[in-house]
This record gives sequence, C-alpha cells and structure tokens, in this order.
Amino acid sequence: MSNSWIDPADSLSAAASSVEASAETSVKGEVSVNGTFAGDTGQLPLETRRVLVQLLLGPSIDATRQRLLWPVLLRDEAVLRSRLHDLFLELVVDTDQQVAFTRQVVAEDIDAPVLLRKAHLTFLETALVLFLRQRLTQADAAGERAVVSYEDMQAHLGVFERVANPDQARFGRQVIGAIEKAKKLSLVRLLPGGQQRFEVSPTLKLLFPAEAIQALTQTYQALLNGGAQPAVALDTDDDEQEGTEP
Repeated sequence: MSNSWIDPADSLSAAASSVEASAETSVKGEVSVNGTFAGDTGQLPLETRRVLVQLLLGPSIDATRQRLLWPVLLRDEAVLRSRLHDLFLELVVDTDQQVAFTRQVVAEDIDAPVLLRKAHLTFLETALVLFLRQRLTQADAAGERAVVSYEDMQAHLGVFERVANPDQARFGRQVIGAIEKAKKLSLVRLLPGGQQRFEVSPTLKLLFPAEAIQALTQTYQALLNGGAQPAVALDTDDDEQEGTEP
C-alpha cells in the first residue's frame, strides 16, 4: 500500500480508461466471474476494486472529481464497507456533499492494528485548515461554492508572522509549504482559468465538525493574544512528520 496520496485527477483518468475498456458488467452484490489477471482469486468486480483502492490511497472520493467511481461506490457501499471493516477501517459517506473517505475504527475492547497514519499539521497548516473550514461554513450559509484564491490564503497566514521577524524568507517558505500541504491532502482543488483560485473540499465538514472548529477558533484567538502554538492531526496514509514551527 502506498504511503502517499495520488492526484484525484490522475485517478479519474485511470479509472475512465479502464472502466470504459472493460466489457464486464455487474449488479449490486454480484462477484466477478472472470479473473482480471492470471491467478486472480478476487471476488469483486473490476470497477469495485478500483473504488476500494482509491479509498485506501485517499484522501477521498467525490462525485465531482471521480464521476465514474462515485456511482460504483454507492452501488457497492455494503460490500466496500465490509472489506474495509476487515482492515479495521470505517467508510464515511456523505451523500449530501457527495464525498466519501475512510477513517480508523475506534474500538476500546480490541487491540486493532492501525493502518492509517496521522498526518501531523504544523502550526501554519492548522491555521490554514481552520481558515478553509470557516470559508466553507460561510459559503454554505450563503448557498455558494467555497472558493478562495492563493492570495487569500497567503494573506490569512501572514497574520501569524511574528512582529519584526528576522527571517521573512523562511516564513514565506512555510506559508507556501502550508498551501502545498492543503493541495496535497486535497483540501482545496485548483479551479480552471489560470487565476490560482481554489474550491474548498466539502470533506472538511466531516473532518472538522462545528464543535471542533469552535474549539480551534478559541485556541487561535488565544494564540494571537500571546498563547502557545497548537497543532492537530488528521487520519491519513501520509507519513510526513510535523514540520518546524514559525
């Protein structure tokens, strides 16, 4: 299993070519009757396997970026959920937002092996996640798409630069790194047009519910008043370590 995310656009392209080339069809609950490779003993249809692999690779599947995988996920949700349970993973599906992802099963009565690593976010990365989540909330209230520009993200993170910072170049690199991390985790998606505008992923609603956002907001307000720097961790398949704080 890979230790890094794949680009959802690449996933879509690969799925499109493979699914369209396959003459195999199936109904919900039906298993594959023809092996897809020599010695294949798998029971899932080819397209269902692709959905399962994408869920494991992460960070999510959504109807906009993976329009061929999404209907297969809905059709075979029960069997996918069962296969993920075999790996101590939970399938989270939000049909309203049309997104799905996996998270580690939490069970106090068993010593379950942990398949997903936690991607530790630095201070600036956490601040950016909070900003994006708040933008998502505001957009939902207005009935709009949550869109931010590269400059919006840079400006927000600039608030956290220390007064009379002796190494502005280093801080600038950390800001760029935080934005790149958000892109890598598919928390934002670049919109066409070449204007460096991004749509905030609705997955953030599931990762950060309202009560978590309220707590983070209070923590960051305390920070601006001279408190300590917080950080959070996300369940992912990312093995990056927590970075240096500004």
